[in-house]
Amino acid sequence: MAEAGNQEFPTILGPDASFNGQLTFEKGMRLQGKFEGKITTPGRLHIAKEAKMHAEVEAGAIIVEGDVHGNLTASDRIELKQTAHYEGDLRTTKLVVDEGAVFSGQVSVGPDAIKNKANVRPTGAAGGIPASQAATVR
Repeated sequence: MAEAGNQEFPTILGPDASFNGQLTFEKGMRLQGKFEGKITTPGRLHIAKEAKMHAEVEAGAIIVEGDVHGNLTASDRIELKQTAHYEGDLRTTKLVVDEGAVFSGQVSVGPDAIKNKANVRPTGAAGGIPASQAATVR
């Protein structure tokens, strides 16, 4: 099973690492340490629960388990796991939010979401669309 994980996320920024700048990669990366800057990839980004990130991200898919501040854009999907703490705006075609995840920001979900940044709408009690209509909640 570890081998399959390495194939899915061949790049790892370990728990004792800290990176500041721009990062690009093709396949997948697991962030376990600290990252600040910008990430651009057609692949997958997994932010582990011990990770801390302040970044602008454009990726194929993003899984958040840790602490993230910044705007996320994914052409396929964004998953906010139970341990996720996310603050920022997100745009994606599919959004999965596990029970217990913490999210503060604006969201745009659907096939047209990644085409036009102006489509981001507020969620929750402050107006806009209810989170239940914008996302799959587990």
